[in-house]
Amino acid sequence: MEQYRLEVKNLHKRFPGVYAVKGVSFSIAPGEVHALVGENGAGKSTLMKMITGEYIPDEGEVYHNGALVKAKSVADSQKNGIAMIHQELAPLPDMTISENIFLGQEIMKGKFLNHREMDRRTAEILKEYGMEFDPRTKVRKLSVAQIQMLEIIKAVRRNADVIIMDEPTSSLADEETKKLFEIIADLKAKQVAIIYISHRLEEILKITDRITVLRDGEYIKTVPASGVTQGELIEMMVGRTLDNRYPKEEVPVGRPVFEVRNLCRKGVFEDISFTVKAGEILGFCGLVGAGRSEIMNAIFGLDKLDSGQIFVDGREIKVKGPQDAIANKIAMVSEDRKIYGLVLNRSIKENISLPNLAEHHKSLFINKAKEVREVKEYEAALNIKCANIDVAAGTLSGGNQQKVVLAKWLLSQPKVLILDEPTRGIDVGAKFEIYKMMGELAKKGMAIIMISSELPEVMGMSDRILCVSGGKITGEYNRGDILSGKVTQESLLHSALQEV
Repeated sequence: MEQYRLEVKNLHKRFPGVYAVKGVSFSIAPGEVHALVGENGAGKSTLMKMITGEYIPDEGEVYHNGALVKAKSVADSQKNGIAMIHQELAPLPDMTISENIFLGQEIMKGKFLNHREMDRRTAEILKEYGMEFDPRTKVRKLSVAQIQMLEIIKAVRRNADVIIMDEPTSSLADEETKKLFEIIADLKAKQVAIIYISHRLEEILKITDRITVLRDGEYIKTVPASGVTQGELIEMMVGRTLDNRYPKEEVPVGRPVFEVRNLCRKGVFEDISFTVKAGEILGFCGLVGAGRSEIMNAIFGLDKLDSGQIFVDGREIKVKGPQDAIANKIAMVSEDRKIYGLVLNRSIKENISLPNLAEHHKSLFINKAKEVREVKEYEAALNIKCANIDVAAGTLSGGNQQKVVLAKWLLSQPKVLILDEPTRGIDVGAKFEIYKMMGELAKKGMAIIMISSELPEVMGMSDRILCVSGGKITGEYNRGDILSGKVTQESLLHSALQEV
């Protein structure tokens, strides 16, 4: 066992009604980048939580550098040199960058914090990683991508020799991803072992040495990354062949349902105009920070518009807040489901019902029978995997959490559905189900807007594509040109990089 940085032997974990991990074993050597793949609900998160001390295994053992580990907390595992960078980031937003980086390892001057020294060292660290920020900047002012890089820096500087990265590139632009891969190469050279969890299979095949596949909480196989294809990995993950990763159906496009004219938010975006028709999927692409999400947030009332008009079914509406958007049959699945989409400590039933309580009133009380009946209909329709609808939404896998968010908005029967990164951080099987659902909704005449950072996804699922750069629309492409090959990923990227 001394040849391994980490060895997991026969780990089991059970929860009420769920056997989450069933006898999983794998190992990772010094300097190895080892991918862990599987559908949401395959047991990846539970397995990592046992390795990092957040959960105590029911059975099995974890060895670190040949020694048996009995971590009873995350702090114990960090002391042992095991660190994890979570997909759902949890920095302290009202503390500075330097305070976050030195959290738990503060530099003292007598009885007081030595802020000057922490700021000086933080500036050196940030410069090393190509981040030009004042160390005293509050973390809440950083973008999701910048916070992701900050969490990676924190783990690296604590001298961990096993680092678990959970969807580390899900919010990173191409240049930031390239920088991350350089960091990984440097860690690999320093004999740090990296467990890399991602649903981006092309990325996994590019940077990892070996890949372990889980399905339904069980170990399936460990294969060298150089000897397997994406198709073979998908088949191992889902237990079946997915013949078409983007099952886009050709749906007749009807009358205009949604239109915006000359939307402007000073310093963020300007002169935004577009129309979405019944049965149409309109894709938005662009680099991180281009203004895609900001446009949709303003349409949904999360941010204030300075000027512009919004129309539903040809009627102008005023949106001063999300309640106005919802009242006018506009629904939005936001990029960050845990902050904006779910109340994690409440049940699946309560989360799905929340925007629809007016429909469940019976005098002064909620019509429980109707509520349960409708929630169960959507649980079945979206194949939400759970013990029952009364379990907390926070206990579900990422893919199933996303389905709960979709269910709550579909129950409101919207005319316009905005999907901001709808498949971020979920597996190929769950992605396929969401794509199929989008097709079914389009068939029913819904107008769908989809924002995605994955160009193959935008091209595979859209009837039209709008590119955004610097807060302006810089290109428009139709499906015919995509299918004929006139529009490529390169041409979309060119529009996304266009200076305005």
